[in-house]
This record gives sequence, structure tokens and C-alpha cells, in this order.
Amino acid sequence: MALAALGGALLVAAAGALLLGSAGISPRAVLAVLLGGKAEGIEAVVVLDLRLPRILVAVLAGGALAVAGVAFQALTRNPLADPAILGVASGAAFGVVLAQLFGLGATVVAALGLSAFAFAGAMVAAGIVYLIAATDGRLPIQTLLLTGVIVGLFFSSAITVVISVVDFNRLGGVIHWLLGNLGPISGGSLGVFGALSAVGLWLVLGRARQLNLLALGEESAIQLGVDAERLKRRIFVGASLLTSSVVAFAGPIGFVGLIVPHMLRGLLGPDNRLLIPAALLGGGVFLLLADTLARTLVAPAELSVGVITAFCGAPFFVYILRTRFRGIP
Repeated sequence: MALAALGGALLVAAAGALLLGSAGISPRAVLAVLLGGKAEGIEAVVVLDLRLPRILVAVLAGGALAVAGVAFQALTRNPLADPAILGVASGAAFGVVLAQLFGLGATVVAALGLSAFAFAGAMVAAGIVYLIAATDGRLPIQTLLLTGVIVGLFFSSAITVVISVVDFNRLGGVIHWLLGNLGPISGGSLGVFGALSAVGLWLVLGRARQLNLLALGEESAIQLGVDAERLKRRIFVGASLLTSSVVAFAGPIGFVGLIVPHMLRGLLGPDNRLLIPAALLGGGVFLLLADTLARTLVAPAELSVGVITAFCGAPFFVYILRTRFRGIP
């Protein structure tokens, strides 16, 4: 029932995104284009070449980030864990910046190379955070958050250094991309994005039941037959793959993996077997609404969707930190 409701909300949000924008198009014209009755003209270009691909990117990116958030939170048993807060997104962004300087990203093969650079950056960042923050197999909240912030700042600084020393003409759209950009991408790149996201989702969703057992503690999970170390490696890779694929094709968009899992966990409970597919749909709804707002708020100009999610996420993070973890050492 909950998944059906989220699926319906996603369809409504997608319909709204098709209708709203700086170019006014009537619902009848949009429907005619989608049904193939009007394959030419400005309406067809706006709907098929601009808005529809952008909707697909937003749904994929939002769902992937939300599932990555659920995975990192289950892995660390810390509800404040998020790809952006843990520095994973910044590491992936650094990898993408390097890849773009080598000219990757225009073809399907190049898109795979771009994703490989992003994944490598994400794994390096996440590994550094884990190695620094882990103490006797535990991840204290304050240590984890502080380490994630420091690692994120390090990779952000590295990106700034690279941008500063490279010829501006070689940067292309890197600056705009760093703010989070859901502009339409080519069909081949969209296919690569979808395939990588599907693999990451499979890695996480396939172990949803074991993640529930891990919430009881590693010792209890092991006694119940869970290979905790193997599970952690799989979830670690899956969540990093989801994050890096989003960063590679849409930029570092923050706080989706924090806001959506918290909202859904409050409504649906902590069962990851339901929470993960719900996050996939709910993340798509959230980012699609944020992107629609970014496109229409200052139309005909456009805000980066990362700005909208940051405005939503920063106070949300502070609220959770002050209410749920007040007095916790």
C-alpha cells in the first residue's frame, strides 16, 4: 500500500514536471506529444528532448541517493549518515573533475570511464572516513560526522586547487555541474546511469533482511548466521556505486540521502525490506519536486537543484542533531 502510494506520488510529480516550466505548454499539447500525435515543433522539443529526459535523471538520481542514505545509515547504525555528510560525494566529485579534464563523458564508453573515476573517488573517501572513525569496530557518532566533514572538505579543497590551476577553457560546465545539475543527458549516458544504479540497488536491496539483523549489533547478527564483514563490504560498495553514479551524471547533490530515509522511517518503520524500495520511490519524488521548483522559481532563469536540497537539508540536519542526539556522548 505504501509503495503504491509513493508510486502514485511519483507519477503526479512527473506529470507536474512535464507541465511546468518557463515554456508554457498546455496539458493537451503535452499529451499529444507523448502519444505521438505531435512529433515535431517546439512542444515536441521541450517535452521529449528537455523535460522528459530531465525527469528520468531526477527520478534515477533521487532514488539512488535515498537508497544510498538508507544503506549508509544501516551500515553505520547511525541515522545521520549520508553520502554528502560522510565525504563520499566529495570524493566522487573529485574523481569526476579529474575525468572531465581528460575529456571523458561525451560517449557511452567515456561515460563508463567517468563513472569509474567517480566510483574510485567515492571508495577512497569512504575508506578514509571508515579507517579514521572506526574504533574497536564501532563508529561513534561525533567521530564519524567530524571525520566525514573533514574528508569532504579535503576533497572539496582538492577540487578547488584543480580548478584554480587548470585553464578555464578546459573546465567546460564543471562549475555549474558542481552545484548539482539535472540537465538532460544523452540516451547512452542515461542507459549507463540506469544500469549502474540498478547494480547498486541490487547490492543493497538483496541484503535488506541481513541489514535488519545487523541493526541488532554485529555479535547478534553473527550468531544469527550473518557474515557481517562480507555484508558490510557489499553494502559499502553498493552505496558508493549509487552515490558515484549520481555524482558522475548529475553532480554532487546533498541531503537527499538524509531527508528521505528519515521521513520514510518515521512513516513506515525501520524494516529495510520495505524502507529501501520506498526510498527508491520517495527519493525520486523529492528530487523531482526540488528540480521542478528550481526550474520555475526564478523562470526563465534556473537555479541548481543542489541549492534547493541544501536549503531543505541544512535545517533538517540541525533539527535531527539537536533533538535526537542531545546528550549522547
